[in-house]
Amino acid sequence: MKCYDIACIPGDGIGPEIVREGIKVLNAAADVEGFALNYTHYPYGGSHYLETGIVMPQDGFQQLRQHDAIFFGAVGDPRVKPGIIEQELLLAMRTELDQYINLRPARLWPGVESPVKGAEHFDVQIVRENTEGFYIRTGAAFPSETGERQLCATVSRGLYDCSFDIRSSLSSGDAYGYNLGLITRSGSERIARYAFDLAQRKGISKVSCVTKRNAVPQMYSVWEDAFDAVAADYPGVQTEKINVDAAAMWLIKKPADFGVLLAPNLFGDILSDLAAGICGSLGFGAGGNINPNGVSMFEPIHGSAPKYAGKNIANPVATILAGALMLDELGEHGAAQRIENTVETAMREGAFRTHDIGGSDGTDKVGSIIRDRLLQEA
Repeated sequence: MKCYDIACIPGDGIGPEIVREGIKVLNAAADVEGFALNYTHYPYGGSHYLETGIVMPQDGFQQLRQHDAIFFGAVGDPRVKPGIIEQELLLAMRTELDQYINLRPARLWPGVESPVKGAEHFDVQIVRENTEGFYIRTGAAFPSETGERQLCATVSRGLYDCSFDIRSSLSSGDAYGYNLGLITRSGSERIARYAFDLAQRKGISKVSCVTKRNAVPQMYSVWEDAFDAVAADYPGVQTEKINVDAAAMWLIKKPADFGVLLAPNLFGDILSDLAAGICGSLGFGAGGNINPNGVSMFEPIHGSAPKYAGKNIANPVATILAGALMLDELGEHGAAQRIENTVETAMREGAFRTHDIGGSDGTDKVGSIIRDRLLQEA
């Protein structure tokens, strides 16, 4: 029997609850399809950081590379200064493991009402570049008492070395911060190619390239030029280039007009949450952080929601669907489709209704309903 070795990082807030339900459904799908899943649990998150003073051990990424995939819950703990765990665990995992594809499908599930008119057939694949842009973890903040008036530094963070000398007319004693964004031709080409391949695989007719070349031409000219070069290899796929602000507007005005939405890191992060809102709740948004030649990580996109932790009201469907994305990437396409089909029929028949869409079914009940129906329908 084929056995996959899965690194499991429940993380913070509602993470342990939703991951528990995701595993419940994953194991059921594995049983039906005749393979096994072996989980190794890692404690990384806010509590681990507060107890040990470190986000991950020095060999943390090497340990994760030994697994077939990573199943992730959520990160973010109000007891820890914002950015520490997020940058040194989640963003670091994406860059250190070169998970350059962030795939975030967004669809309106049966039985869920969208707040947006015309979204009845909303079904979009958001492909977000995941290792470049403004998320390369290179920046700094200077409080006013430093009296700094110019930046001149060499920064080495993540995968990139940056040297710069910025002379400014900052007022004496003024506080300031900066972050560097980076887009490469090779990075843009590989994510664009994934987007076009995805469109062909799923029978989607159009790939929309999100940009902001008019305001930031230095970065986004590289992004657009790479898109154009890759698009030439896919003459059967319709293309468009659209500024991010216009994309946000048209997602609201004509949500059904998009097929594959290709976006740089920051823009993709924002637009995927907007798309989840169109779908009625972040609780249905799954994401895959994919390295086709390495270890990939799968997670819900909604975050840790610490105020709901331990209350058994979090929607586990996004995590369950993230598990389906994981199985699909591992090559277990039948099991992945079973999970999606079960969620769809359960939603259509009103088998459960979660708190985020006005229902009262608890986290554990929803996971059990999906698991039991999957086994019954096998």
